[in-house]
Amino acid sequence: MLLCVLVTTFLKAQEIQNFSLTDVRDRKSVNLNQFSSLKGVAIIFTSNSCPFDQYYINRIKNLSEIYSGRIQILLVNSHPETEESEEVMSQYANEQNLQVPYLADKKQQVLTQFNARKSPEVFLLKNASAKFSVVYHGMIDNNAQSESDVTEHYLKDAIDQLLAGEKIEPAETRPVGCSIRRN
Repeated sequence: MLLCVLVTTFLKAQEIQNFSLTDVRDRKSVNLNQFSSLKGVAIIFTSNSCPFDQYYINRIKNLSEIYSGRIQILLVNSHPETEESEEVMSQYANEQNLQVPYLADKKQQVLTQFNARKSPEVFLLKNASAKFSVVYHGMIDNNAQSESDVTEHYLKDAIDQLLAGEKIEPAETRPVGCSIRRN
């Protein structure tokens, strides 16, 4: 637990460096700096095949619609397995009718920068003068398997607090999901 707190504290203090990844939906490059006009960016490490990601896909779509134009949601797939290839990611994006960038991080550069370990795992970034820093890290909500039984909407609450200029509480929760294998 102490290590997790230290990593999160380090990330919060650290400015997140710009990155550029390919969006498998249209093969265009997406970089963090292109969202400098928004108040924040939610980066969600995800996959095509983890059951936890499947449980959350509709909730992610809903959040994207609710906060469109204010917070950008980026889905990042860093899983190296064959079933997570860019081609399969593209098919998945079409099947799910994803309207948010679905970014391939197969060299795991963004994964390494954030030290992400799970899928799904969220990092909410605050934009301060085109400099991004982590203000929330953890899970989307407190019930992956049953949306109707959710009692804590951690990511939504953090986004609302960010947009209102309030302190993010809680600033961290323990992510649950599938482990991301390192190359």
